[in-house]
Amino acid sequence: MSAAVLSCTLQAKPVYVATTAIVEHPALDAVREGIKEVLNENGYSGDNLKFTFESAQGQPVIAAQVARKMVGDEPDVIVAIATPSAQAAVSASKTIPVVFSVVTDPIGAKVVSSLTQPGGNVTGLSDMIDAKQQLVLLKEFVPHLTTVGVPYNPGETNSVSIINALKVAARNMGITIIESPAPKSSDVMIAAKQLVGKADVIYCPTDNTIISALESVIKVGIDAQIPVFASDTDSVERGAIAAIGHDHHQLGRQTGEIVVRILKGEKPGTIDVQTAQGTDLYINTKMAGLMGVDVPASLLSRATKIIK
Repeated sequence: MSAAVLSCTLQAKPVYVATTAIVEHPALDAVREGIKEVLNENGYSGDNLKFTFESAQGQPVIAAQVARKMVGDEPDVIVAIATPSAQAAVSASKTIPVVFSVVTDPIGAKVVSSLTQPGGNVTGLSDMIDAKQQLVLLKEFVPHLTTVGVPYNPGETNSVSIINALKVAARNMGITIIESPAPKSSDVMIAAKQLVGKADVIYCPTDNTIISALESVIKVGIDAQIPVFASDTDSVERGAIAAIGHDHHQLGRQTGEIVVRILKGEKPGTIDVQTAQGTDLYINTKMAGLMGVDVPASLLSRATKIIK
């Protein structure tokens, strides 16, 4: 083979980006779509890009299997969406660049030891919420609020971090956080029902187990007339009354920009972990009515999107 032919062959090799997520639901799907969109905009598309995706189906054990398989496939970059998948990818590879996305507490999850110049082969994007901002919003909807019920999976490090942040913020606001564990998606409805009569509202954090079974929580909210809120704006279109949070498609685009920097030669360990940008307020007026909540005009005037 001549040098010219060899050069063309090497240039024709597509960039290989392997993506994985702990589970498929609209928010995480939007992250993946945003990543691919940015890759396409930067010339990685068609024959120039091999872009794969595998879901761990909500199972950390499968996440570990997927990560090991991806390492064996030797992609240029592994993109791991959500905390359990990020933990699995980081454990599986110490050499292939790993970019995590929507990991709430990267240090607590032990995917990096520092948010600044993390070193090694890992960097990514954190979507940690502003816990006080979340609780202030709930009080605007329910002024008499004193108790907030939070269904969550205690096996998700990100959810434990959110619970702790909510407790700290609630302490200074006269609010009590009531935890309701749901280790599996099949436990979500039971966890929601256990909050009826105990909590003034149900708040669904960015917990993949809860969000994947959100409709179960919404049903409990309607049946028991207990308002359901979320920290994930995509959940409002699925039935939560409101959420103040990030546009997950935009978070995917932020993640995609990091991936592009690595494909162009930057070392992941030299790239600071990014924080989610932008905060939108989504309100579902129909669901508010079904759960017995009057939406203040002041909130409607501030809403980024109103779903009727």
